[in-house]
Amino acid sequence: MPQLSFISDEALASAVQHLLDIAAKARTKADKDFERNVIDPFAVLFEMSGFNVNETTWLTGEKNRQVQKTLQNHVGTFHQAILGLMAGWQDLGTGGVVDVVSTDRKIIAEVKNKHNTVKGSDKVKVYDQIETLVMTKGHQYKDFTAYYVEVIPKSGLRYDKEFTPPDSAIGQLRRANPLIRQIDGYSFYALATDVPDALEQLFTALPDVIESCSDYRFADREFANTFFRKAFGQS
Repeated sequence: MPQLSFISDEALASAVQHLLDIAAKARTKADKDFERNVIDPFAVLFEMSGFNVNETTWLTGEKNRQVQKTLQNHVGTFHQAILGLMAGWQDLGTGGVVDVVSTDRKIIAEVKNKHNTVKGSDKVKVYDQIETLVMTKGHQYKDFTAYYVEVIPKSGLRYDKEFTPPDSAIGQLRRANPLIRQIDGYSFYALATDVPDALEQLFTALPDVIESCSDYRFADREFANTFFRKAFGQS
């Protein structure tokens, strides 16, 4: 029996392995490039003393910080890939007009990993791009519903609302349009799969998949669960 009803075990394992490979390459690159990077020596002194850490701990933390940024950029792509592997959905890849599309459901979506991935001032550009797709006569996505997906929402909120980002140039919000929406990841996974807790099921399955794809073993699985509940609230 598959781990998840909305994606095959093989597809899930492939997406996980791809992200693990990115993480491993990023770590190797950080180790190689560390000596070449210019590190603020004043910050080193104050971080070590202010955080009360020794040289080894500081070095490990600094390398992890550099790798973390690279990895987090790809977590959004992971969600895009997972959604695109579901029945009735297609991942349009990088450089596409949008990230994922379901022709059957008449939905297109731009998928971002966190609510702050895109600066507030740039969200209006996303609005304008997807408005053109769903409102232009004769376009293949005319009258589709376009979603701006923020997988990790702000303050554990869940929402599916009209997307009305502010345009600082004119001091106004973009016009509300029921076909242009802003949604959190938990709600969008439910919408995409018709499984109310699909995102939670995916998160719960990931430790087993990660362990099957690597030598890593999770000592305390509840540790990460607390962050999931904080990000998305209680089911």
